[in-house]
Amino acid sequence: MQPTDSDGFPIGRHPGWPARLGPLRTARGTVALRPLRLRDAGLWSRTRLQDRDYLQKWEPTALGGWRERNSPSAWPAQWAALRGMARRGQALPFAIAVDGEFAGQLTIGNVVRGALRSAWVGYWVASRLAGGGVAPAAVALAVDHCFGPVGLHRLEATVRPENDRSIRVLEKSGFRREGLFQRYLDVAGSWRDHYVYALTTEEVPDGAVARLIRSGGATRS
Repeated sequence: MQPTDSDGFPIGRHPGWPARLGPLRTARGTVALRPLRLRDAGLWSRTRLQDRDYLQKWEPTALGGWRERNSPSAWPAQWAALRGMARRGQALPFAIAVDGEFAGQLTIGNVVRGALRSAWVGYWVASRLAGGGVAPAAVALAVDHCFGPVGLHRLEATVRPENDRSIRVLEKSGFRREGLFQRYLDVAGSWRDHYVYALTTEEVPDGAVARLIRSGGATRS
């Protein structure tokens, strides 16, 4: 029988998963990444419902109302879907924790191996923690993990041109803009342009965390 960790993930089945990353100390607290848990439902829902205006304008349009999609009862299905992709090696779904408390999500998705060895990264952080270095720390931890134990070569991220804050987060980890995807995603009821940012392992030879620390954005905890 395949051994599992405390969150029920098989140990050693996929490179770099499951994993707990960090911590890094930022202006808002100590940041770490860990696998999502079923018991995250309450804090996940509370944060998403409180931050509707902050989050909804950047996220893809989906069926159902915001309250319905982000209620505690909606979490088990979302968690199970992400857990299933992680078990198949298709994704790395992390909770962002600040001082040990759930504060957002970071997902490495569409993991492709073989000759490409690529994935995308997406994230959100509670509004109360915005601007304090939490998102850059989480992204830097994920980048180094993907280019290290996970064995990937390239990461991509898409972001709306109006989302200056998210663009700064990516650039702090070394991501560079590659181009513009026109009318790429349906967001808030309209087809929106998105910049595509990318990063390869050769561009951060010392790691994204070291880059962030050098810039003063975080310290080792």
